[in-house]
Amino acid sequence: MNTGLREYHLDNGAGLALSVINRGGIVTGLQVPDRHGRLANVVLGLPTVADYEKPHPHLGALVGRYANRIAHGRFAIDGHNYQLPQNNGQNTLHGGPEGFGRRWWEVTPHGSSSLELRLASEDGDQGFPGRLEVQVRYTLTPRNEWRIDYQARCDRATVVNLTNHSYFNLAGGGSVLDHTLTLAAQRYCAVDASLIPESVEMVAGTPFDFRTATRIGERIREPHPQLLRARGYDHNWVLDGEGLRFAARVEEPTSGRVMEVLTTEPGVQFYTGNFLDGTLAGRDGVLRQSDGLCLETQHFPDSPNHPDYPSTLLRPGETFHSTTVYRFTHL
Repeated sequence: MNTGLREYHLDNGAGLALSVINRGGIVTGLQVPDRHGRLANVVLGLPTVADYEKPHPHLGALVGRYANRIAHGRFAIDGHNYQLPQNNGQNTLHGGPEGFGRRWWEVTPHGSSSLELRLASEDGDQGFPGRLEVQVRYTLTPRNEWRIDYQARCDRATVVNLTNHSYFNLAGGGSVLDHTLTLAAQRYCAVDASLIPESVEMVAGTPFDFRTATRIGERIREPHPQLLRARGYDHNWVLDGEGLRFAARVEEPTSGRVMEVLTTEPGVQFYTGNFLDGTLAGRDGVLRQSDGLCLETQHFPDSPNHPDYPSTLLRPGETFHSTTVYRFTHL
């Protein structure tokens, strides 16, 4: 459904403001105060809302039906094999070339601080089985939180993995390599040359250990095979615990802005914008590697082909639920 490109604005009345468009459910802006109350836009974006109709690296998008990669675009459910379009080399990335981040969502505002996005993905959409009805709610809370609640139902067994692909920069510009990061994870998914998980490894003694606050740029250029394969960080961390719990914390020392991430999801993809190559014009200049970081809460990449991973299978009569909270404070 295309009713024309429209931008919506949310405000919690305490300094947090979010801008969203109905194309891809894309977050085009997120204003956050620093330690002195000064506002800055802390997500990467394009110069105009019309620019989001052109191809871009999933800036701020609602990603699905299956976020991240599926190896060779193939999986099976109940003995039935499914082939998806391969839009990332030999793999399918973020639901295919016309995934949810490219779709027109139906948007319903709920007051000044919340809105609901709805999308019906038909049986066979991008090769996935079953009609999937998706409902996502963006809410700004009085605690300066951006809360995302996902819900989905199907009429035929399918796979579901939904996330938001915002690129954060808590300084409002420049590189994120001087941000510090903490991740509540003892393990991560090591990947092959096409960034498909091949094993789950311990982070201890590696550049992937963010269990204590570490400057993002401190080890990103180390000659670790995993960093070389991904051109930096582009991996899934296996989060500790269950339920809605702490997953990550990012601090920017100059502005004092702090972002904490809480989620019900089992994993988070930490990505340092490695494929931003300076060819795309952003809101404040060309977008380059490490201009932003993503913390994409998710089930693991290629889960349909790894029976030992948390399942992404959804059957008729079941409801997919997921919640992620981005909480903003300052030092």
